[in-house]
Amino acid sequence: MTHTQAFTLDIDANGIGLVTIDMPGRAMNVLNPTLTAPFAELVTRLETDDALKGLVITSGKPTFIVGADIDQLTQIQTADEAFTLCEELKAMMRRMEKCGKPVVAALNGTALGGGLELALACHARIALNSPKLKLGLPEVKLGLLPGGGGTQRVPRLIGIQKSFELITQGKELSATKAKELGLVTELADTPDELIAKAKAWCAANPKAAAPWDVKGFRIPGGDSKSPAVIQMLAIAPSMANAKAHGNYPAITHIMSCLFEGCLLDFDAASQVESRYFAACVVSQVSKNLIGTLWHQLNAIKKGQSRPKGLPASQVRKVGILGAGMMGAGIAYVSAKAGIDVVLLDTTQENADKGKAYSQGLLDKAISRGKSTTDKRDALLSRIHTTTSYADLADCDLVIEAVFEDRAIKAACTQQAEAVIPATAVYASNTSTLPITGLAQASARPEHFIGLHFFSPVDKMPLVEIIVGEQTSDETLARGFDYVLQIGKTPIVVNDSRGFYTSRVFATYVMEGIAMLGEGVHPRSIEVAGLKAGMPMPPLALQDEVSLSLSLHIGEQTRKDLAAEGKTVPDHPANAVLVNIGATHQRVGKKAGKGFYDYNGKEKTLWPELTRLYPPQATQPGQQELIDRLMFIQANEAARCYEEKVVRSVADTNIGSIFGWGFAPHQGGALQFINAMGATRFVARSRELAQRHGARFEPAAIIVRMAQEGSRFED
Repeated sequence: MTHTQAFTLDIDANGIGLVTIDMPGRAMNVLNPTLTAPFAELVTRLETDDALKGLVITSGKPTFIVGADIDQLTQIQTADEAFTLCEELKAMMRRMEKCGKPVVAALNGTALGGGLELALACHARIALNSPKLKLGLPEVKLGLLPGGGGTQRVPRLIGIQKSFELITQGKELSATKAKELGLVTELADTPDELIAKAKAWCAANPKAAAPWDVKGFRIPGGDSKSPAVIQMLAIAPSMANAKAHGNYPAITHIMSCLFEGCLLDFDAASQVESRYFAACVVSQVSKNLIGTLWHQLNAIKKGQSRPKGLPASQVRKVGILGAGMMGAGIAYVSAKAGIDVVLLDTTQENADKGKAYSQGLLDKAISRGKSTTDKRDALLSRIHTTTSYADLADCDLVIEAVFEDRAIKAACTQQAEAVIPATAVYASNTSTLPITGLAQASARPEHFIGLHFFSPVDKMPLVEIIVGEQTSDETLARGFDYVLQIGKTPIVVNDSRGFYTSRVFATYVMEGIAMLGEGVHPRSIEVAGLKAGMPMPPLALQDEVSLSLSLHIGEQTRKDLAAEGKTVPDHPANAVLVNIGATHQRVGKKAGKGFYDYNGKEKTLWPELTRLYPPQATQPGQQELIDRLMFIQANEAARCYEEKVVRSVADTNIGSIFGWGFAPHQGGALQFINAMGATRFVARSRELAQRHGARFEPAAIIVRMAQEGSRFED
């Protein structure tokens, strides 16, 4: 047996080597020099040692290889460096592929990115038929493309069209789906059968070669010159950019790899891929995405914002007050994580309706083959519906998700606290009301916290944890652990009006509404929102939230501030909101009418908008509109950071992307400023302030950073 730091090699009596990759000190295997250097030596042995008849490659960890080492990629400074790194890795894979001996990947677990690319360079792939196993090339999600031969081997195995969908969307496939597509050769039901089948394949194919290395090879479905593929590639850019709006250069580069590479022989095509990969690595979009959605997101998940030194905790039973849309969603994600749920409402009918929401989601999953009736019944059995507060008696966490009204929330707090254990955590799912104020109704404010979920709860990845003035570190730690327990991403914010996400999100929709009031054509406003990279344009988003809710929150804010002897500065959008929402009683999507008219799934801008707000003769340029929508959000996020509403740069960036969909390709609201540079941001903000009002004046922290030449960093 040969043993390196990264893997062991065990050669059987038939000369077939079993390579078991198990990188020390890591939970998962990744492609980096620790693995690739000794692997290159192994390939040399495969080429030169006649006693070694073939290789089976598997993993000693629950996953196979989860991709390239992102930390190594972020150290690359130039396109030349990226190109060289790519070519060196691929040269090793290509030697293995052309060695004339069989090499089989025995996929015992998930293989993503570079891990799947290594498997694709083997002559066969046998996968364990496990629901946990996922195969895919998700590089596009970090602004990259598969640089280990993925854009060339995949189309040569399954055709250009199917490859286009798989790689531009970063789709993850089950083992059965990958077999149907032709990426996997065979399936095995047990780990022992997996290795046995891999070795048997080696024995049956002693002189294995990749299909593209065999004379007369043709790409399935035709190459880039075939009529069907030309037709597909003619509409591919518009299909790919229907959602991307040209903000993700990696998508264009992937299409170029597929088109150009499938006109060339494999080795020339592979070099084309390396060039486009290098262009992705040095792009600002990739730097934004890797910095935020990799490094900062991992820092959050590892507990960067959690109080240190407190033991890890798990929620056993959660009580949820209010079985409406939010409460029903929280019940579902909690039960899905194996937590017992008490779902309480004022009537049994309402509580049962809340539980039925989970049944609906599960029935849909079953119809799509993603769940089973047994799993559904087990999850539903964990949700107990009730109208009695006495049923909360042994809950270790209670989450209140009732209407945004102080008096109703206070009554819930007092009734729950009368029965729950003294050690239980009490959380409010408020989106705007300050937690310290709500905690005044509590007999134990140190156990009181905010857990702000986003709708729909089953899909939205973020929970904003709000710390009141008296919330203890232990309560925060327990709230943080619960959010991770249900598979969500927690950000921690200090108490203030609108907290972080609601406060900054509001600037986006309000700016769009203000533009309408100024006479900007409503269609131009909506297109600018999409072109900026936001998931929804501002007027459509306001309809989703509902104009009545925004008017109610505005009224509540004015009352609260008046009680403190303060006034709310008037925003130019307020008059438009009142006119559309109150005067014309167009309160949003739920009512079938708001800024849009709704007809089933179809929606069109309300034609009367241009009569109420006649468009100016000279319309502003699209970039001006995009800048207004982006700068207003980034500036407000910087103010939240400056006021210590948000505790870290990572929380601010991740919260902006996961909370309200701040253009992901920008890497978050503070990264938007970093990428532009504080000096340029300040100059442009002042131009916008002169033209559109003081709300665009740059935050003091950004002005200071421009003077110091510094940036936002944790």
